[in-house]
Amino acid sequence: MADKKRYLFDKPKNVKILLYSLYVSCAILILLDFIVHRHVSHPWEQLLGFYSIYGFIGCVSIVFGSKWLRILVKRDEDYYDRDELSEEAGGQHVDE
Repeated sequence: MADKKRYLFDKPKNVKILLYSLYVSCAILILLDFIVHRHVSHPWEQLLGFYSIYGFIGCVSIVFGSKWLRILVKRDEDYYDRDELSEEAGGQHVDE
């Protein structure tokens, strides 16, 4: 068990580097929001951080939508095992 494979994010140093690079890229994008002139179609697009707020709300709504969708498509725990159990009990599978 001494030859356990180590992955990139197993080292805390690499995780810190990733987080710092994420923070720096977010700070650069916020600074660019002051500098870059945007051609907007709607007045609310001129708000500082509009696109980041819009993206966050979009991601949160995807998560909540998937939780709602899970209720509709959820199957029982033994859904795939039922066919095997019925065949073992004497049932036959017909391919025709």
